[in-house]
Amino acid sequence: MWLLLAGRGYGKTRTINEWAMTQAKPNTRGAIVGATAADVRDIIVEGESGLRTIAPYLNYEPSKRRVTWPNGAQASLFSADEPDRLRGPQFHWAICDELAAWRYPEAWAMLMLGMRLGTDPRCAVATTPRPTKLIRELIASPTTFVTRGSTYENRANLAPAFFAQIITQYEGTWLGRQEINA
Repeated sequence: MWLLLAGRGYGKTRTINEWAMTQAKPNTRGAIVGATAADVRDIIVEGESGLRTIAPYLNYEPSKRRVTWPNGAQASLFSADEPDRLRGPQFHWAICDELAAWRYPEAWAMLMLGMRLGTDPRCAVATTPRPTKLIRELIASPTTFVTRGSTYENRANLAPAFFAQIITQYEGTWLGRQEINA
């Protein structure tokens, strides 16, 4: 398990999408899970840091909730708002975006029960941290590798107005500690 806890604008989504590209080995099955179906489509797949931006050659089939690589690897798309859709499918790898914002923690449990293909199933999780029970459990797990980062680490790729306005407004507040400094 890889848990990426970082501030807004750090590059979390891009990072897990790049990681997914390395996991999509021939004929493997992956899961792509976001807080909502719209988040999966608009951010993870089609967004500025999305899979189709990284690799426009991927075959994205929205009606089938699937992305396919030229080598035969496939990833099914899931909304954490529908935990029961994760019952049944099984995977070699998974990426999860904004886990701390998932409304139903049982979506995580259903995903983990499906991580049973191959010899070493892996999962990368990116989230702006919140002290939820699930996040605390993942951090404490001996099988989780944690990476931390702040918004400042990706400053060169973010709009200067973002720093001039938003960062200045929230720096030093509890919201700033969570959303910027992670």
